[in-house]
Amino acid sequence: MPQDATDPLLTIWTYDWVPQMPRGKVRDVRLRWALEEAGLPYRVATVPFEDRSPEHLARQPFAQVPFLQDGEVRLFESGACLLHIAGKSEALMPGDPVGRAEVLEWVIAALNSIEMVTVPWWFVKMSGAEQNPLSGWMEQRFERLDAVLSSRDWLAAGRFTAADILMADVLRLPDELGRLGHHPALRDYVERACARPAFGKAVADQMAHFEAADAGRG
Repeated sequence: MPQDATDPLLTIWTYDWVPQMPRGKVRDVRLRWALEEAGLPYRVATVPFEDRSPEHLARQPFAQVPFLQDGEVRLFESGACLLHIAGKSEALMPGDPVGRAEVLEWVIAALNSIEMVTVPWWFVKMSGAEQNPLSGWMEQRFERLDAVLSSRDWLAAGRFTAADILMADVLRLPDELGRLGHHPALRDYVERACARPAFGKAVADQMAHFEAADAGRG
């Protein structure tokens, strides 16, 4: 589904279908959430889940999703796409230098200090290992983030921003797996973020997208 460079609509690219388990968690939900928060119009286009074609690899060299197209601008990696979207709306990115710096540092922290631990931890857990050697490291990161969020509702600029979209989404899976039980500020933070109408719509739309694809698979 090519997009003309003069087309004003942003396009989120995701898979045409995924199995049940990752639904609601595929990372295009981060971009959907951001665009809903910002009130920016967008469309969704797809690449095949079961056939990572050369065209897909040309847009995302690791054959993942999402990737984003905004006229002539093409980006992959959900963090980069999210920051691009945030740059279009002060609802997600403050206009002042201090606020922008806070958002940037917490976006990177979500990716480099939290998700870099939670994703490997989840893979080890899924392997069926009796003991997960990453649990202590992950708990340490959660303890430090819990201390930050015990004194504020949102991470940056004194309000909800793109940083919270990314951090809350990173924390959703550990929360669902019961790993935030000893971190009340983190549990409350995830609940607060996921109670936002834009998040609810983003997840519902993603679920509907993949459910609609089921019918075509026979």
